[in-house]
Amino acid sequence: MDNNELKNNPSLEDATKEINKGQEKYDLNDDRRVKVLTPGALVRKRFFRNKVAVVGLVILIFMFAFSFIGGILSPYSQDQFFYRDDIMQKEVAGVSVSKDFRYEIKDVTKFPPLAQANVAIATAMGENKAEVDKTVFDIVKVSDDFYYIERAGELVAYRYKDIISTAKGDDSFSFEFKYEALKAKAEAASGFTFDGKDYILDEEGDIILEGNVVGYVSRYIVNAVMADFAISRELKEEMIETVEKGGGVVDYTPKDEKLEEGEKVQYFIEYDPVRDYYIVKQEKSVHKYDTYSWPGKGHILGTDRYGMDMLTRLMYGGRVSLLIGFIVVIIETVLGVIMGGIAGFFGGWVDNLIMRLVDVFYCIPSMPIIIIIGAAMDAQAVDPTIRMIYLMLILGFLGWAGIARLVRGQILSLREQEYMTAAEATGLKTSSRIFKHLIPNVIPQLIVNCTMSLGGVILTEATLSFLGLGVKFPFASWGNIINDVNNTFVLTNYWFIWIPAGVLLLLTVLAFNLVGDGLRDAFDPRMKR
Repeated sequence: MDNNELKNNPSLEDATKEINKGQEKYDLNDDRRVKVLTPGALVRKRFFRNKVAVVGLVILIFMFAFSFIGGILSPYSQDQFFYRDDIMQKEVAGVSVSKDFRYEIKDVTKFPPLAQANVAIATAMGENKAEVDKTVFDIVKVSDDFYYIERAGELVAYRYKDIISTAKGDDSFSFEFKYEALKAKAEAASGFTFDGKDYILDEEGDIILEGNVVGYVSRYIVNAVMADFAISRELKEEMIETVEKGGGVVDYTPKDEKLEEGEKVQYFIEYDPVRDYYIVKQEKSVHKYDTYSWPGKGHILGTDRYGMDMLTRLMYGGRVSLLIGFIVVIIETVLGVIMGGIAGFFGGWVDNLIMRLVDVFYCIPSMPIIIIIGAAMDAQAVDPTIRMIYLMLILGFLGWAGIARLVRGQILSLREQEYMTAAEATGLKTSSRIFKHLIPNVIPQLIVNCTMSLGGVILTEATLSFLGLGVKFPFASWGNIINDVNNTFVLTNYWFIWIPAGVLLLLTVLAFNLVGDGLRDAFDPRMKR
């Protein structure tokens, strides 16, 4: 009916207006039209309605940005060492007091060990003779600290407590010279004659010949602990003098060291009751790793045991852990899709054979095998880069069985659908039917499974690295960073070494699980509780 007829018939026009009264008109550009969402948009909408899954996604975005972008922006590299100069007291020498008798023997055949023991007993009992196999040894006491022993009038040995050494610090004096010097000291004599030369023995025990000190006798034994530490006569005397006072500080300027005017080297002497020994320490500037430096301006999260920046190590560690997780899951998925797709599509003996192979992989004790392989690589000193590649291949090869079973189950149900019958009727090749029609319909389940598997792979890598069998230095991973807590002292005193890595690991695994749950509910709303 056209407009002219409506105008010529007023009653009909009124009726039409009445019918349309109260009704709203819509056109194709009206926003109030019902929108039809694509399957992808519908899944996306369902996912973003899940607030918990969105939180997991935000955490993952932060972790990826922290690990990959943060590592680029960091001013340090993952294997950059930092050093500091510390003033440390190092033990350089020791002073002990000679309290026990020593033997100096001219000829051991004339004064055998049994005779030595009998003389010691006789001396302790205050006797002046000792007999061994009818041989009599005469014991002559010069002082409480010096005895000499004769056999048939011949000097064969002497017992003494004082130590005699040359001015060079060695013990190259002859048996007879030592005897004369020690005897003179025991008799409190001012000197002695040996080999036609007159030696002076002063109160400090210096042995002087023609104005030069050639040796000295002392009750104290001063030994250098460090091979490059030389002890001069003057320094030794000052050490002994300090020891006699019970310990203290020795200010001494070595003649062979270039020091500023008035500057001296300080030696700290203290008694160690456990070793009954005086320890001589020297303050030295030591250039060492900036180990376990507390968080500060230069290092926001401090440094580790090698003096490397902890924040940078965490960034690079996240990169390694995430890369390993993704590559392992990709390997598992590729192997699982191929084997599961073939088994599910062909069925029969092919399905039976592949499923038995899957059962075998399920029965393999993966962790013990990985630990054994890791120990073998340690023994072979495998390069860290090659080791990381081996680790990813091994984890991927041992983990495909679960995905193969999932794909096989899905394809068994999908291959009976009408569209597959139609694809077969049109003459499509087997590979096209599997990879163009069946596999794409399994992808939603694969995405969910892979997302939730990522957390498990990262935990496995962290466990192996914590045990020292995974990622090796110079590469960082969250697992080998936490490995530092094997040291109880670090665990209790340096929280910044292991807590940040543990928190990042926890949040990443939790986020992958939350995203996996969200994807599962988005792809199949019936799974939502």
